[in-house]
Amino acid sequence: MRQIKILGFGTFVPDHTVTFEDQTRYRCANGETQVDLAVYACERALKNANLSIDDIDLILNGSAVPTQLIPSTASLIHERIAKGRDIPAFDVNSSCSGFLTALDVASLYIKEGQYEKILIVSEELASAGLNPNQKESYELFSDGAAAVIITASEEEQGILAVMQKTFSEGAHYTEIRGGGTGYPGYRHEAGDEAEYLFDMKGKQILFITARYLPKVFKEFYEKYNLTIDDIDLIVPHQASKALSMFMGRMGIPEGKYVDVVKDYGNMVSASVPFTFCKAIEEGRIQKGDTVLLCATAAGLTVNMVLWKL
Repeated sequence: MRQIKILGFGTFVPDHTVTFEDQTRYRCANGETQVDLAVYACERALKNANLSIDDIDLILNGSAVPTQLIPSTASLIHERIAKGRDIPAFDVNSSCSGFLTALDVASLYIKEGQYEKILIVSEELASAGLNPNQKESYELFSDGAAAVIITASEEEQGILAVMQKTFSEGAHYTEIRGGGTGYPGYRHEAGDEAEYLFDMKGKQILFITARYLPKVFKEFYEKYNLTIDDIDLIVPHQASKALSMFMGRMGIPEGKYVDVVKDYGNMVSASVPFTFCKAIEEGRIQKGDTVLLCATAAGLTVNMVLWKL
């Protein structure tokens, strides 16, 4: 066990909402930036923990899409909340599962004693890259952020198990091709706008997820000698309205997992930490509970972290 505990957490969504039938989505409409979203969540986490930024030893940003290619988004967040200080800050990117990868990295740092208090934040301005011509994805995503501060614990609590798998057959099913060296921004021409917008092949994603997700769950259970009864609550990535279908197919009953797709949509990397923090805030997760955080992400990546709170 990597013995860690939460000192504080914070979430943020914009005030502006749009609705698609019975689905509510949060979208920035007042000039708010991606870094703004992160800063709001970080400030709330610090306040919740009764800490100042000077108490933090490391800032990890676990978002999928950067504000700009260079420098890291973590550096831009640092500029807003820690300017003038030498606190290290860097990005960890595994797309929608970025928070889980950052948590994995952070818990190892804490276990080794390299850092004492780590601020992890995931924030997404998904609306900036949505293609209105792709109805399925355009109506799915929300903007938002979540931040968590962790440190070592002397109690029997912390990370019990982790697993991350990538199945690159799905590497091109969810992507934004433009902006990097493949499609540099300076080569942008009229008519190739779609290369710089989010592109999701929904049916292919469903098929590959249905193929691999149950296998990863099975391997995870077997490797760590677990059953569903060992888990108090599953906090999955709010990937789509098909969430309940996937949970049902894997024998996970309603009430054993959190499904807030209708209320918040898919916040990309912020989805899991936002849903996790809200579940704590609402009393659905209590001290001593064993919670499975899991995500599917572009790549295709599947990421799982079992955490005893």
